[in-house]
Amino acid sequence: MRDSFRRDPSKLLVIAGPCVVESTDLLTTVATHLQAICRDLPVQLVFKSSYRKANRTSAGTFQGIGDIAALEMMREVGRDKGLPLLTDIHTDEEAAIAAEYVDVLQIPAFLSRQTSLLEAAASTGRVVNIKKGQFMAPEDMAKAAKKVQEAGNNNVWLTERGTTFGYHDLVVDFRSLVIMKQTGLPVIYDATHSVQQPSLGAESGGHRAMIPALARAAAAVGIDGLFFETHPDPKNALSDAATQLPLTEAEGFLKSILAIWKLRQ
Repeated sequence: MRDSFRRDPSKLLVIAGPCVVESTDLLTTVATHLQAICRDLPVQLVFKSSYRKANRTSAGTFQGIGDIAALEMMREVGRDKGLPLLTDIHTDEEAAIAAEYVDVLQIPAFLSRQTSLLEAAASTGRVVNIKKGQFMAPEDMAKAAKKVQEAGNNNVWLTERGTTFGYHDLVVDFRSLVIMKQTGLPVIYDATHSVQQPSLGAESGGHRAMIPALARAAAAVGIDGLFFETHPDPKNALSDAATQLPLTEAEGFLKSILAIWKLRQ
């Protein structure tokens, strides 16, 4: 069992990495680059990737290379780089399995109200990051967090990732960050999923160009952490190709957010 991860409140929590595990080479490339640019910044880096993408627009699109194979790749890279790890889980049974490999279990937005999943994640003792459902009011996230806390785990994070806006689009209501902060729990802004256009054709689309502006707005409102997915070649990524940030832009992006985030400290 991995040691419990502890957040450093004096630093901006940065959760970043490729959307889904494609290969060891991809994980190593992204982790190495992120570690290098974060080394001298006031951030606490958590490396993320999903071992499987269970929620896809089409059943024929890429879902993963195999759960255990992907988790083992993540663990190998995490150990090599000395980085804590985060991944999504989808079923109660997956909580205990993934907890053997990673430090933070993430509850996907569409599953954020699933009581048994929240309780299963809580029982592992890992940090539980709950993505706000696109259909949820921000004040309802306190109820989701309470399910984890009442199961004996107080190490809970809350993440904003946009709200359904008509069909095939999301909008970010920045009031949600203020409302969720009232829980006293760390609040994270998901900069890449928030610009997604869900189920647009055979795949989800997105407005990648809007990522920096919305992230700067979130930093100005006040956040404890920033989540973003990044890939060396986003247009050829096997998942979320329209919204992953090009890896070469990660350093400038982070520095622009930190310039604003520091003003609120």
